[in-house]
Amino acid sequence: MAGIAALAVAYVLSQFYRSFLAVLTPALTTELGASTADLSAASGTWFAVFALMQFAVGVWLDRYGPRRTASALLAIGAGGGAFLCASAWAPWVVILAMGLIGMGCAPILMASVYIFARSFSSARLAVLTSWLMATGMLGNVVGAAPLAAAAEALGWRPVLAGFGVFTLVVAAAVLVFLKDPPAEGHSAADAGLSGYLELLRLRELWPIFPLIALTTAASVGIRGLWAGPYLVDVHGAEALLIGEITLFMALAMAAGSFLHGPLDTIFGTRKWVAMASNGIGLAALVWLAAFPVLPLGITTLVLVVIGICGGGYGILLAQGRAFLPPHLMGRGVTLLNFFSIGGTGAMQFATGAVVTAATVPGEPAVAYRWLFAFYAAPLAAALLVYLVSRDAAPERSIDAAPEPAER
Repeated sequence: MAGIAALAVAYVLSQFYRSFLAVLTPALTTELGASTADLSAASGTWFAVFALMQFAVGVWLDRYGPRRTASALLAIGAGGGAFLCASAWAPWVVILAMGLIGMGCAPILMASVYIFARSFSSARLAVLTSWLMATGMLGNVVGAAPLAAAAEALGWRPVLAGFGVFTLVVAAAVLVFLKDPPAEGHSAADAGLSGYLELLRLRELWPIFPLIALTTAASVGIRGLWAGPYLVDVHGAEALLIGEITLFMALAMAAGSFLHGPLDTIFGTRKWVAMASNGIGLAALVWLAAFPVLPLGITTLVLVVIGICGGGYGILLAQGRAFLPPHLMGRGVTLLNFFSIGGTGAMQFATGAVVTAATVPGEPAVAYRWLFAFYAAPLAAALLVYLVSRDAAPERSIDAAPEPAER
């Protein structure tokens, strides 16, 4: 349990590192001259590196186990990146630091899911994953109002350096306390990246990929990047107010993960829980696109709804896991996570271009109208594709490889 607890704390750090830029927007803009495009690139770099690392992480989980994989990358990447960001002297240094941090955070959730998938039944995977993610959302909470207050009192550089030190301590705890689950055999592990080709031939996964790529894109992107600029440009908010509102959204994201965990068991379906949750989130995005200038209380409420609806990743991961061969479990869960993080990262880069292109001097709401519409449109398309997906009821536990798809 101590090892899982260490991984949970590491996941709190992972969530913090993916979202703290929104609160530091005013400081980074003033001190480093960072533009909205720079911050979008920094956040997108975190997600891009994180996503690309999934392929290596999947192989390393199957070959070396979660203990060594998670501890080494967390210390070198996240710890080193935090120190680099704390010493940044130009926007490009922040972008580089965010790439290192993305590398370091890449194995944390998947190391946990790998252990859950090997040690517990498929029926419990959604609950365990969702509750771990909900615990990790405390990182979003820390990266909201508490970070804003600490940065104002101590300065953002010492605060980030302190997080770097804490990251090294957590990485050491993972190395010391975490125990790897028994291996399934080494033939697949020795196959390297070729196992991904076998996974991509599983047709049951194809309709899941688009939705898992977009289910958290809006909540993570808005909370971690766009909430700050949107509240500054449209509502004239200052750092502490941004921290408070993003805190509400972070709490909503944590609550959403907790709430989604048992829903597949309660309703006996994963597919339709995901459809309903993402449908509500889509409606909230369409509402903000139609009415980007609302009273601040209503805006906060809609952001909270988006945060709650973004908590369904565990449901989709459990649905996809039901079709994975046991000998490719590490690569299977990291492939699904690649689509999740890759989709979110791609949206981070794309939304920066959208906001820049749609900016109208003197009318900041126009750019954000297009921003929310841009989040809504691909999510709607992904839901249409997902309609043909094969459900995986939580009672079902597949312990053997599924029949190969017809070619």
